[in-house]
Amino acid sequence: MMSERPEISHVRPFTELETRLLRSWATGFDEREAQRVKEIEAIARHDVKAVEYYLKERLGGTSLEGMKESVHFCCTSEDINNLAYALMLKEGIGCGWVPLAQRLVDAVTALAKATYDTPLLTRTHGQPATPSTVGKELAVFVRRWQRQLKQLERAEYLGKFNGAVGSYNAHVIAYPDAPWEDIPHAFVERLGLTFNPLTTQIEPHDFMAELFHILIRFNHITLDFDRDMWSYISLGYFRQKAAPQEVGSSTMPHKINPIDFENSEANLGVSNALLDHLAAKLPISRLQRDLSDSSALRNIGVALGHAVVSLQSTLKGLSQVEVDDKALQKDLDHAWEVLSEAVQTVMRKSGYANPYEQMKALTRGRATTQEGMRSFIQGLDLPEADKQRLLALTPATYTGLAEKLVRHIL
Repeated sequence: MMSERPEISHVRPFTELETRLLRSWATGFDEREAQRVKEIEAIARHDVKAVEYYLKERLGGTSLEGMKESVHFCCTSEDINNLAYALMLKEGIGCGWVPLAQRLVDAVTALAKATYDTPLLTRTHGQPATPSTVGKELAVFVRRWQRQLKQLERAEYLGKFNGAVGSYNAHVIAYPDAPWEDIPHAFVERLGLTFNPLTTQIEPHDFMAELFHILIRFNHITLDFDRDMWSYISLGYFRQKAAPQEVGSSTMPHKINPIDFENSEANLGVSNALLDHLAAKLPISRLQRDLSDSSALRNIGVALGHAVVSLQSTLKGLSQVEVDDKALQKDLDHAWEVLSEAVQTVMRKSGYANPYEQMKALTRGRATTQEGMRSFIQGLDLPEADKQRLLALTPATYTGLAEKLVRHIL
């Protein structure tokens, strides 16, 4: 970029061939080249300085040899590092994490769509509760994930290029009349980042904390999903496909364990622990900078790696389950007490005194049968339309608007 700016007169314009040569060093960078950087670092004991010396070494013998001392012109190490981390984060999240997250959302959306009208006995506090549908309960997770992904789409990846303490000191002493706020602004945005005009030696990392908090929330939702799927499998609502060659237990041949959801849960915990620490630690730096962020930043890849493994595990677990309609219907057929909510609500509408208490006496802690519930309804003095609607009601049909609510994720 300096070669394109007439204000920076000591860097001549590059030819197209020279520009291609420089870009090839980036695209062709491999383990052998990285090892050379590490050899230089072993002597210099400074990672960014090692990269500078490496680039000077490569310029030797080329038509750009005279440009050696412009490699690190007006830079501090953090001018390099902050842009590198922002670009790695942008690509890592955008190309590595987001596609997997979207695959999970799409897979659960498809399952919700297929089961939008499949009745489900819900479990509040782990106990039988008002029925819903499988699709609606899955759609709740989809909607939650979708909100986090929308926030991630709007997230900014910030970068700075303003010298040792963020005030362009060296820049101004070298070229007093150059538009020093405009040049780095254009450079940072050309990299695909958002320019931060006001920093200390470091870009303050607030945008990283914002990103990590979005990922933490997405992870928490996935953790909630994993545990619900584990519970539904335990209740028999979902059955797992049996792979002939797989072993569920070293001693119990019948076992098919929900290990993928459990593996996901474990990795989500590690990911969130790291992301939470990074989000809390990185925005804090003493005075114009201290080095504590440097070591912490090196764990971003680990945190995202565990998040990626968790998504892969959840997707695998999801691919190996299917709804057990018979188990769902069996549970509903043995839960006539859940209609007590419907009956006491219609009784309130008709002016009955203490309808809740009457239904409580009939159903709380007692086995409730279809015959017992219908006998109670028959004895009520209700408008005929209301009475017939209650008499026709079953646990499987008492699902409210659950079927229609799935549309909100489509």
